[in-house]
Amino acid sequence: MTTWIALFILALAAMLLVSNESGMIAGLDSTTFGYLAMCLALVVFVGGGLLGSYRGRVGSMVRDAVTWLALGLGLVTIYAYKEELMPIAARVVGELLPGTAMTVEESTGGVTEVRIRKRLDGHFTAITEVNGKSISMIVDTGASTIVLTPEDAKKAGIDVSGLTYRVPVITANGRTVAARVRLDKVGIGPLDRQKVDALVAQPGALTQSLLGMSFLSRLRSYEFSGDFLTLRG
Repeated sequence: MTTWIALFILALAAMLLVSNESGMIAGLDSTTFGYLAMCLALVVFVGGGLLGSYRGRVGSMVRDAVTWLALGLGLVTIYAYKEELMPIAARVVGELLPGTAMTVEESTGGVTEVRIRKRLDGHFTAITEVNGKSISMIVDTGASTIVLTPEDAKKAGIDVSGLTYRVPVITANGRTVAARVRLDKVGIGPLDRQKVDALVAQPGALTQSLLGMSFLSRLRSYEFSGDFLTLRG
């Protein structure tokens, strides 16, 4: 029965839309009226099916209806306070996933602080956006510049086949040479810098890319304190 009622609503709405010439129906524009008619037909169709499935079980129907209503109100509340909840969510993610930037605060002077938690192995690893791609880097203040592995360089859109490796560098695996490049954009959370100098290491020279001073020195400041690295823009 509810199926036929839903079809009748759709047919009636279609007739009104086709015959309408003023662009307004019941005080609504044609597009809004059409959406409302579709929603009403869907509610009648779904509601009728639910009433049939809960026949003789009014208590279960009321319980489930209250549950879905509470979930809906919860989602609406979260959306309404999304701006206030985003910093909290960022902190939680930062605690669970070391290396993820946690925005601490943004002062009236425009100084943004980002914190990164130390990994269990003692390193500070930052999930860094390089030319729009996420790359995990070990923060290394002893490195004068960013050093990318060939794999990460390819991910960032660099053609490694055309690079010339002649810049001497010292890595954990010993002395090697690297190729000089310039990255369009490097960022950690809301902190980003453009046209950042970097090096691309030869294959096998590094196991993970390094976030060096060519990026860190362009920030307002950075500070190691306990299990946290704080970057200030």
